[in-house]
Amino acid sequence: MGYSMPAKDEFLIVLDFLPTGKPGDRRSEPVTQGVGEKYFSLLEVILKEGATIKVKDRLYIGEGKRDQVKYIRSKIGFDDLTSYAKDVLEEVVNEVVAKDEKRFVEFFNKSGALTTRMHSLELLPGIGKKHLWSIIAERKKKSFETFEEIKQRVPMVGDPRKMVIRRIMEEFQEKDRHQLFVSGIV
Repeated sequence: MGYSMPAKDEFLIVLDFLPTGKPGDRRSEPVTQGVGEKYFSLLEVILKEGATIKVKDRLYIGEGKRDQVKYIRSKIGFDDLTSYAKDVLEEVVNEVVAKDEKRFVEFFNKSGALTTRMHSLELLPGIGKKHLWSIIAERKKKSFETFEEIKQRVPMVGDPRKMVIRRIMEEFQEKDRHQLFVSGIV
């Protein structure tokens, strides 16, 4: 069984705020571009009148009453992000992965085969067959608890945290048809 994630974010992390909307957009309403905190959905949201935000603010976008967000305008692709939002994105992904390390370490513990010839761990940059089998052997003995533990127990493996971040950034840019971490590619 493969490792899969549902697709609805509760919180959005602000990547950029366009007070007069996107250039060339007829609607000219203030637009915020952001990334979902859990499923990494790239979204544009419209703020309520008088809402004040800054880059990296965390906004509630779930089903309940929203304090600052009027509505979610749309899912967007990586190419729809402003240059500034693209610059901030990797920094935000880094922070999310660091803050929720346990969730990403669980990927190493629970991920499975995608096909008879491909394991989802192999989609991480730097993981080939040799590292794959070392990780599987080690997780059978005992589940991993931290990225540091993966590095210590799996000989010659690179930095697992950086592998996850790099993979997430590749998924935003749709470099592979398989999505391990990013939901809602348009």
